Amino acid sequence: MLDIIRDWYARNFSDPQAVILALLLCVVFGLVWLFGDILAPVLVALVLAYLLEGVVKTMQVWGVPRTLACVFVLLAFLVVSLLALVVVVPLLFQQVEQLVRAAPDLVGRVQTELLRLPELYPEVFTVAQVNDLIGNVRAEITSVTQDVLSFSIARLGSIVIIAVYVVLVPLMVFFTLKDKDTLLKFAGGFVPKRSELSFRVWREVDQKIANYIRGKFVEIIIVWVVTYISFVLMGLDYSLLLSLAVGLSVIIPYIGAVVVTVPILLVGFFQWGLVAKLGYLLIVYQIIQILDGNVLVPLLFSEVVNLHPLAIIVAVLFFGGLFGFWGVFFAIPLATLIQAVLNSWPRVNEPHTAPAVGGAAR
Repeated sequence: MLDIIRDWYARNFSDPQAVILALLLCVVFGLVWLFGDILAPVLVALVLAYLLEGVVKTMQVWGVPRTLACVFVLLAFLVVSLLALVVVVPLLFQQVEQLVRAAPDLVGRVQTELLRLPELYPEVFTVAQVNDLIGNVRAEITSVTQDVLSFSIARLGSIVIIAVYVVLVPLMVFFTLKDKDTLLKFAGGFVPKRSELSFRVWREVDQKIANYIRGKFVEIIIVWVVTYISFVLMGLDYSLLLSLAVGLSVIIPYIGAVVVTVPILLVGFFQWGLVAKLGYLLIVYQIIQILDGNVLVPLLFSEVVNLHPLAIIVAVLFFGGLFGFWGVFFAIPLATLIQAVLNSWPRVNEPHTAPAVGGAAR
C-alpha cells in the first residue's frame, strides 16, 4: 500500500511547479472558506470589476486613458444601478408585499382543494393525512409572512452592512479597474519562483472567469426581460417578481429552472385555475428555458461552459455547500479551474498509451 502511495506521489508531485500550484490553491480556497463572510464586499467588487473590465478595455481601444475610462464606466454603472433602485426595486417590494398579504387567501384555496382529495381518492388519502398537511402548510406560510413583514431593531445591522457596501464596493471596483496591472504584479510577488504552471493556469482561468461573469449578467437580463414581457402579455399576476426569479434562476444551472417552476405554476393556478391558459403559461415558460439552454447559453459561453452537465450539477452542489452563495455563483468557473489544473498538471513516468485498434496513425 505504501508503495502505491509513494508511486502516486512521485508521479504527480515530483515537479516543484505542481507542488507550488497545489499550495496556492489550498491557500486561496482556505482563505475564502474561513473568511468568506468578511471578504464578501471584496468578492462583490471583484465580480463587478470583471463585469466592467470589457467596457474599459473597449474604451482604451478607442483612445481613452484607462483612468478616465474607469471613472466614466463606474459612473455610468452607478447611474444605471440608481435608476434600477428607484424604479424597479419599489415595484418588486410592492409585489412581494402583495403576494405575502395574499398568502392567507391562497392557503384557503389550497385547503379547499386538499379537503376534496379524501372524497375523490378515498383509497389514497385520509382526512387525518390531509389535515396534517394543511397544518404544516399553514405553519410554514405564517412563518414566512412574519419574517417578511416584520422589521425589528435587531435587523438594523443589515442597514449598516448595506451602507458599507454602497460606500466601499464602488471604491474597491474603481481601484481594482484602475490599478489592475499593479495589483496583479504585487500579488505575483508573493508567488514562489518557478511558478510558470501557476501563471499559465491563472491566465486561462482569468479569461474564462471574465467571460463567464459578463455572459451570465447578459443572460440574466435577457431572460428576465423576455420572461417579463411574456408574463405581462399573458396577464399573469406578479409578473415582475416572477420574471426576476426566472432571470436569477440561471445562476444555478438546471436546478434553478426546476425550483422556479413551482411558484409560477402556483400563481397561475390560483389566478386562473385548471384551464387551458395555465397550460399555455407552462408552454411559454418551457420555450424560454429551451431557448436559453440551447441558443443563448451556447452563444454566450461557447468558450467557457465546455463541461459535462453532470460535472456542472456536482460543482453546484459541492461548491454551494462549501462556500454558500458564492460557491453557487462561481460553481462553473471553479469547475473550469479544476479542469484547467487537471489538464495542465505535470506528470512523469506516465505509461505510453497505445493507439486504438483500427485507428489511423497520424
